Amino acid sequence: MHNSQKLGRALRAFISPVLKHVTGGEAVRPLRPPGGSLVEKPPAEKPPAERPPRVEKPRPKKLRLSLALQGGGSLGAFTWGVLDRLLEEEIGFDAVSGASAGAINAVILASGLARGGRPAARQALAAFWKKASEAAPAHAGSRASSGLAFDLSTRVMSPYQFNPLDINPLRSLLGEVDFEALRAEPPLRLLIGATRVSDGRLRVFREHQITRDVVLASACLPLLQHAVSIDGEAYWDGGYAANPPLLPLVTASRASDVMVVQIIPTEGEELPRTSPEIIRRLNQMTFNNSLLHDLDTLSSMMELAREQEGEGRLTRKLQRLRLHRVSAEDGVPDLRQMSAFNLDWEFLVDLRDAGRAAAEAWLSRQRGQAAAAQARPPSPGS
Repeated sequence: MHNSQKLGRALRAFISPVLKHVTGGEAVRPLRPPGGSLVEKPPAEKPPAERPPRVEKPRPKKLRLSLALQGGGSLGAFTWGVLDRLLEEEIGFDAVSGASAGAINAVILASGLARGGRPAARQALAAFWKKASEAAPAHAGSRASSGLAFDLSTRVMSPYQFNPLDINPLRSLLGEVDFEALRAEPPLRLLIGATRVSDGRLRVFREHQITRDVVLASACLPLLQHAVSIDGEAYWDGGYAANPPLLPLVTASRASDVMVVQIIPTEGEELPRTSPEIIRRLNQMTFNNSLLHDLDTLSSMMELAREQEGEGRLTRKLQRLRLHRVSAEDGVPDLRQMSAFNLDWEFLVDLRDAGRAAAEAWLSRQRGQAAAAQARPPSPGS
């Protein structure tokens, strides 16, 4: 035997147990093909082990929501609380409509989102309501009677008489909003409603049309402020025509979930007898009737759409629409006796906290429904 062959065998005898220890199996035996050189035979491939099919767990979808914000003076602090709680969640806001105080909340929300996202929106809402309270005169007496004396005085003189210079504190309160930036890059769809004085019809201003005057027009109470002129047309509070614009919101929204935030009480005293009670109840009825009418109309449209085959974009949208309602009346005791002119900070904070609690209850219901849907076994054939 040649010395080279002896050396090769010695090396194989040394390497073989090392490979066996490292690989945990048999060492590869070299073969001598015709021609005399040594090659290693690859190990036979083992059939792949059968693995159980991977079950993909459904991931919860991020909620996308459109909001219809009702107006109602200082009662809009309840809506502030609802928005404040929703902004703590990863909810996508698609479109927001509003009238009067609802329009103010909508624009402040959009402005904050455009400036710095959710934290900035929460800060902007809190800052606005704080400044509104500081700018308002302190109310004496009970909440039930606060603001009613001023309301009665306006029945005697018009704002063109007692406020000839058209001084409106809301104009300065909106000073933090960069309307130009908001129009250029709106973070969501905006629909702000105002009532045209000439014919009483609703005009909806969209995000690229929003100015300070548009918000002032939407919140213009004709017994307190001068009508706001836009493009030569005079406008009053949007709540007279739509409080808030609901049907236009559904048409514009791309979200399947729409939340209505209602702050004006539906129920009132059985029969108000004093002048302040009558005035308050008339205002509640006036600013609620358009919303109640729109809710009835939308309910009928949704029912009709479910009976059809799905022809048309609006029909398909109505078929998958989920309408939610958060009402201040459900969580605020004696709401029907409260004044929409009361801007005392303690009063606003109580309303904010009630709004946060109402939003938390709604979120809990949504989580429960989502968990139940995930736990439900799939239907056969799905």
